[in-house]
Amino acid sequence: MNNYDSIDYPIAAESEPDERAKFISRTYAHVAGAILGFAALEWLLLNSSVAPAMMSVLGAGRLGWAVVLFSFMGVSWVARWMADNHASTGMQYGGLVLYTVAEAVIFLPILFIATRMAQADVVPIAAAITGALFLGLTVVAFTTKKDFSFLGAVLKVGGMVAMGVMVASLIFGFNLGVLFAGIMVVFAAGSILYDTSNIMHRYSTRQHVAASLSLFASVMLLFWYVLRIVMSRRN
Repeated sequence: MNNYDSIDYPIAAESEPDERAKFISRTYAHVAGAILGFAALEWLLLNSSVAPAMMSVLGAGRLGWAVVLFSFMGVSWVARWMADNHASTGMQYGGLVLYTVAEAVIFLPILFIATRMAQADVVPIAAAITGALFLGLTVVAFTTKKDFSFLGAVLKVGGMVAMGVMVASLIFGFNLGVLFAGIMVVFAAGSILYDTSNIMHRYSTRQHVAASLSLFASVMLLFWYVLRIVMSRRN
């Protein structure tokens, strides 16, 4: 256990170049690790009896989707709280692992459909597009060195509106469609810019786990809606 509360660690932008470089490399290494962990968990779940069982529950009606969605929101809040814990390194890693597992579960239905009912190259295409967008946004954030913290308020309001639309779709049973997915791709892109900016301007050099969780969450949000768009186009 490491107690960070008693030590004032500088934010990355104000730290020594070597310390800043180590923090950035740790953060992106943890993002890569979370993505690899997500992929491994997804492979295991898709090749087990869990996926058909979950599809059976979700196929019973909108209530199943509502339970999964709100459960994911609750687990996400707990995971972020754990990752932001300054007193315990183990708690931080526990939050990242918990969030990775939650992402694997929430992605299971759409990946089951994509791999079983859509064309075989849908997932690789969506992953490649997501990776290219993520790389481009990362280059923009680091080369411009612009502080995108102003996006925080916009993303907060936009997130609340998006959640309201999703809840309404569950209640009234309407399809959100490709237009909504496109808007959410833009939202996720803004989140990646915001999170990447925060790596330099908000997080201290000891918060690489919390920084990686936030960035991983934004990348997965982008992947979800890119996958939705690719599936709709290929179908």
